[in-house]
Parts: sequence; structure tokens; C-alpha cells
Amino acid sequence: MTLSLPPLAGLRAFEATARHLSMTLAAQELNVTPGAVSLQVKELETALGLRLFERKPRSLALTGEGAAYHAAIRTAFRLMRDATAELTAGRRRPELTLSCTAAFAVQWLVPRLPRFEAAAPGIDVRIGVTNRLVDFAQDRVDIAVRHGLGAYEGLCAERLIDDELVPVCSPDYLRAAPPLRHPADLAGDSAAHRLLHDEHRGDWALWFRAAGVPDAGADRGPVFADGNGVMEAVKAGLGIALVRHRFAADDLAAGRLVVLFDQRLSNGLAYHLVYPGGAEEKPAVAAFLRWIRAEAGDALIPAAPPPGAGGR
Repeated sequence: MTLSLPPLAGLRAFEATARHLSMTLAAQELNVTPGAVSLQVKELETALGLRLFERKPRSLALTGEGAAYHAAIRTAFRLMRDATAELTAGRRRPELTLSCTAAFAVQWLVPRLPRFEAAAPGIDVRIGVTNRLVDFAQDRVDIAVRHGLGAYEGLCAERLIDDELVPVCSPDYLRAAPPLRHPADLAGDSAAHRLLHDEHRGDWALWFRAAGVPDAGADRGPVFADGNGVMEAVKAGLGIALVRHRFAADDLAAGRLVVLFDQRLSNGLAYHLVYPGGAEEKPAVAAFLRWIRAEAGDALIPAAPPPGAGGR
């Protein structure tokens, strides 16, 4: 007796949902609605006569049968992708896929990509923006740039960019603001200066302590969803922000931002290049790694104003 295969749409919906444990994320990946994913998974469960997921009020979990089935299905999908890639490799431009955070992509990588395109013409770089840790094989990622301490078991990791925070503002803000001669001028609940925050609202308190200033009022001011929002706000003259020195290098050099004080905040974290062993055997990956290492090693142009600068 020959058993027919379930519909491919249902298998794809199940595989993506099992990998993300989220029908919403699976729908985004497959470019369909969550309702369509839910229907396809239910039809697959009906065809198999099994429950593949435990549906909880706010989460999904694989059943034992679902986990075993997913292990086999994901392997089959990977083999199909590999076969397709091998079949079409001769007709495509060399490419590599890089995974990184939105802040790293927008503030550091993307403005520099034209230099890579000039140095290695003909290589397509695909950038996947996410905060989650990727599965290099399953997600078809060649290189990742991750923020942390650099411990990534089973993977190669290289320190790329140190995570030093410095206080910056726009020249227009500095000219119009009350005098800024000492870090204490920023502290206190009644301080005249607006502090800008990303989701890590505690950074200002840490910076005040490092500068030897009481951290009262360190949490005042607007909070933005991520570092990109803070960077746009500070360049627009809306206040003073702690930003990563390396990310702000171009804006500092161009005079769009100025560093207020020499005090930096370093917490031991850094951005790291992360990739599986053997990745550099792919010529496009090897070329990109050589370029990004050299790019990250470029010296910064200091852009700190003299003590006591600013004020009306």
C-alpha cells in the first residue's frame, strides 16, 4: 500500500511554525496570513490523524509526535533547498547572507556597503535583521554579527567592534542649550537637559556613576524602541543621548554630532563576527570577512568639543 504525501502547503506551514513556535512569524516568513497558516496546519493534523502542537493561550509547543515529525521534515526541506541551490548555482551571482541587529545594519553596516561593492563587485549581500540567534544551517545564514560577550558554542567568533557609549548631541542643541561644563550638569530630576533613551533605560545611570556623578534623574526623558530611533532623535536636536562611539563615527567626523565629555561607558560587551567552521571556504564569504575586518579596524576621527563648550 502506497501512502500519499500531505499537501506541500501544509508541510511548509508546519515546518515554519515548528521552527518559530509562532504562527505569526511563520506567516511573515511564508508571506501569508496567520489564519492561512493555522488552517494549513489544522488540515495537516487532520490528514495525519495526529495533534502536532499543544495550543496554549499565549504560546505553542510541539507534541512528542510533532517534534519527531519536525526533525524529519526540516531535514527534507534543507535537502531540497541544497539541491535547488546546487542546481542553480552556475546561473546566479555569488551571494552571502548576513544576520545582524537593526541598529548594526542601519548605523554601521549599510552606509559602508558601497565600499564592499567596489572592493568585491558581483557579490550580492543579503541582510537579515533580527535580534534572535539564528540557526546557520536551517536559516541559510553565512555570517552573523551578534552583540554579547563572544561565547558562541560550536561557532567561530571574532571581536569586531567594542561597545563604548559616549554622550552626544547635535551642534544646534549644544548652541541653544544651557551651559554644559561637567557631567553633573546633566544630572538631577530638575536638570534642564533632556536625556534620550533606547530600550536599555539604565545606561544613563551607569554612565553617571562612571563619571562620579549621582544618578538622580537618570531615567527622565523619552524612551525609543531601539538605537535607531535614538540616533535620529539626537541628530534632530531633541536632546542628549548615549550612543555607541563606533556607530556614530561618521556623524562625528561630519560634524552632525559632537561628543560632550570624555567619559565613556564600557561594559565588556562587543559586536562579534560569528560563523560556522568552514564558512570561509565560500569565496564570497571569505571576501566579505576580509573586508569587514579591515573596515572595523579603521581609526576613528575624534570629535570632542573643548571643556566648557556650549551654552547660550
